[in-house]
Amino acid sequence: MEEVHFKKGAEVEVSSDDDGFRGAWFAATVVRSPSRRTNKLLVQYKSLVTDRSRSKPLIEAVRTGQVRPLPPSEPIPVFSSGEKVDAFLNDGWWEGIVDKVLDDSRYSVFFSVTNEYMEFNQSELRIHREWVSGSWILPSEQEKMSLSSIGEAKCYNGMVERNYKKGTLVEVSSDEDGFEGALFTAKVVEERGKDKFLIEYQSLRTDDDKDLLREEVDSLHMRPYPPEFVVETFNLFEEVDALYNDCWWVGVISKLVGGSRYKVYFIATDEEMVFWERELRLHQDWIDGKWVIASQALKFKNRK
Repeated sequence: MEEVHFKKGAEVEVSSDDDGFRGAWFAATVVRSPSRRTNKLLVQYKSLVTDRSRSKPLIEAVRTGQVRPLPPSEPIPVFSSGEKVDAFLNDGWWEGIVDKVLDDSRYSVFFSVTNEYMEFNQSELRIHREWVSGSWILPSEQEKMSLSSIGEAKCYNGMVERNYKKGTLVEVSSDEDGFEGALFTAKVVEERGKDKFLIEYQSLRTDDDKDLLREEVDSLHMRPYPPEFVVETFNLFEEVDALYNDCWWVGVISKLVGGSRYKVYFIATDEEMVFWERELRLHQDWIDGKWVIASQALKFKNRK
């Protein structure tokens, strides 16, 4: 982000590192700009208050990587099923995907971070944008999400029953510090009670390095292994998964380096890294027993 956005009095949005609030953006005002010695600045929140006084706005020091300018103000459009949106909840904006268009200008929105569905009025939603390398990125019409039924799942009253048999290839998400949002490839070893499974990671090993690591996880941290897509090249600002440290991380193509290499920006850490094309894949979300994909123009290829 450019330093001009950090001047005292600037209206900004701040992301949180607190448990239960990761991924949310809160409106704030810059109280003190970052100095040359530190990358932190002081902000005063618009809607968050201190624990001691409900009337006193919360002021705290945050990293520059947690701050971005306010998104452009614009009329609220009519949203479509599968479209990415920001929903206003608990005094902050949370990224989600429109699951269903309801009556009376209401929408059902799915949040992949918490695996929850919630209903919102149209006035409580806004167009989702990403702040990448000093510019606001708006998903184009070709990047609107489309649904494709893949995988083994049954849905009852909005809840998904996951049927993972022994030997099924899956991906497992982590809650450990520094690995939030990462996905590790694993195989199901056996089912252990309701919604719990023993899995064996395909890239993580035991401390003595003799065997592949096994762990018991619940179904909320699991999803089927995503289908493969034939992608000749990735496009600028396209959402991808990048293979790093034995797991997949979601990011955005921020630069076409050339020679089958791409620079990827990771919003969660405000970092950029260069990857070979073979280390990237199209980003997909597993929602309500269906894969949500980024483009209708890509060719689907079933995994053998």
